[in-house]
Amino acid sequence: MARRLIARLIAASLAIGFLVGVMVAPVSATTGDVVKQPVAVGKGGAVASVNLLATAAGIRVLRQGGNAVDAAVAAAAVLGVAEPFSSGIGGGGFMVVYDARHHRVTTIDSRETAPEAFRADIFIDPATGKPVPFPELVTSGLGVGVPGTLQAWKVAAEKFGTRPFASLLEPAIQIADQGFVVNPTFNLQINQNLSRFQDFSSTRALFLTPSGAAPAVGSLFRNPDLANTYRLIAKQGTEVFYEGPIAQNIVDTVQHPPLMPGVTRNVRPGVMSRDDIADYGVVLRKPVATTYRGMSIYGMGPPSSGGSTVGESLNILEGFNLHDLTRTQALHRYLEASRLAFADRNAYLGDPDVVDVPLAGLLSKGFAAQRRALIGPTAATSPVPPGNPYPFQPAAAANEGKSREGISTTHLTVADRWGNIVSYTFTIEQIGGSGMVVPRRGFLLNNELTDFDPTPGLANSPGPGKRPRSSMSPTIVFSGSRPVLALGSPGGSTIITTVLQLLIDQVDFGMSLPDAIAAPRASQRNTALTTAEPAFLATPEAAGLLALGHKFTSTDEIGAATGIAFLPGGLFQAVAEPVRRGGGSAMVVKPAKGS
Repeated sequence: MARRLIARLIAASLAIGFLVGVMVAPVSATTGDVVKQPVAVGKGGAVASVNLLATAAGIRVLRQGGNAVDAAVAAAAVLGVAEPFSSGIGGGGFMVVYDARHHRVTTIDSRETAPEAFRADIFIDPATGKPVPFPELVTSGLGVGVPGTLQAWKVAAEKFGTRPFASLLEPAIQIADQGFVVNPTFNLQINQNLSRFQDFSSTRALFLTPSGAAPAVGSLFRNPDLANTYRLIAKQGTEVFYEGPIAQNIVDTVQHPPLMPGVTRNVRPGVMSRDDIADYGVVLRKPVATTYRGMSIYGMGPPSSGGSTVGESLNILEGFNLHDLTRTQALHRYLEASRLAFADRNAYLGDPDVVDVPLAGLLSKGFAAQRRALIGPTAATSPVPPGNPYPFQPAAAANEGKSREGISTTHLTVADRWGNIVSYTFTIEQIGGSGMVVPRRGFLLNNELTDFDPTPGLANSPGPGKRPRSSMSPTIVFSGSRPVLALGSPGGSTIITTVLQLLIDQVDFGMSLPDAIAAPRASQRNTALTTAEPAFLATPEAAGLLALGHKFTSTDEIGAATGIAFLPGGLFQAVAEPVRRGGGSAMVVKPAKGS
């Protein structure tokens, strides 16, 4: 079964890959003629991201002999410059690394942590006994978690890379110093945050014009403060961020938000301390692994719910022959499987260092069969209750990996000529994070602690030093010992359904990776309404699903995926979004002839 499905996936990928390559100008790392395109096929390594500058930086590192981890760190640092509203050193993330030499998958958890002074009821307003209004938490010091991104870059580079960490910051320093041209997405994201950005003196000074407007499309944007911050880190190491003056700057910003005079917005200060930042540490965790149609799927374990929820959904769907069903019937089962898996996610997933997560039970085939039996011919009514995974949970398996998420995340996929792979999703949470730039440092702080459930006593309730639950789902797929696919997406809790839909579109329906990424999306997360893109709602299948009792709400975009397919003959097919978020950028080191 796996061999037949892989052959179908490869054939489709080859066809679309070379077709797209003919229609658009090729991108070559050996020329100065860098062209933004969503698909590239070739050899020597590949990078796919949301941003051309970041992709080109990664390709340059690969071309100069660096490996996939080196390239991922360099590209991520550039994303912190060119995509500052969705990424950067003020946030955190999850990285899945395949070490080809040792045939081993490792994950790096750099999720932000709550301060030690964080109480379980910290989001409950004592005056009302109810949760603090969510918009107040989004733009506050209280919602800021201790950032982990920078430490993840350092640990990844030192453990898996081949180049000095400081050298990997150089492309980002150069771009921050020299500037880049403002594109429509950059301009739009500032305008979406204009009132927030206008309220903070440091944010206003960095991102707005003297009149308080967004910089015009086509203008040059520079960030010398971030260039100097990167330069200081390159010279003095990450200690300057976690134990030195940058740590103090972060604490000052969190405890005393830099509001403009006369601003009436209620911005709650946070409780983060210097000790919280100094004590931060990334965690190397075992990946979550499951099988689907003979393939092995590796993803991120708790505190991310991505790997387990994608895995549970696939286990449920494995009992159906989706390929032989009508598209409407297959989509019905996809939506119902994710509905059930999200019920379990919401009940059981949290920080595995603080709560017992029944991961083995959630990922067992027996539990999936029990949940699958609940899928009927028509849509269930949400919220559906969670199942009971504990009868399927071995006694010693708890914590074996020792929805209100924002969509401001980014995903980066990299592979090198030696077979190493990085699938990396990182974020500052909402578009624009907390809205607060650390003065004179050039980066936004996250508002990641808003991912906690505000009510005490739940798996994902706030707690001292605790990591909030995430949906980030960086994924690598193997057929036997051979990698066939790496992918991921931003999008808050829709990340999970985006990755799930990408996998079944390729494995069950034989789509190429470019077609799967371009296809319209729908996301069911145990809510009364299924979120769907307009292009999905315009399909005949959507009408068929309505007849089965599904109810929809429209949203402009779901996710912004990137991925790499590994084709015969050592070919890489790097793929980014053709349209979503303004379109992404895919490049290879040596483009194939005719592509």
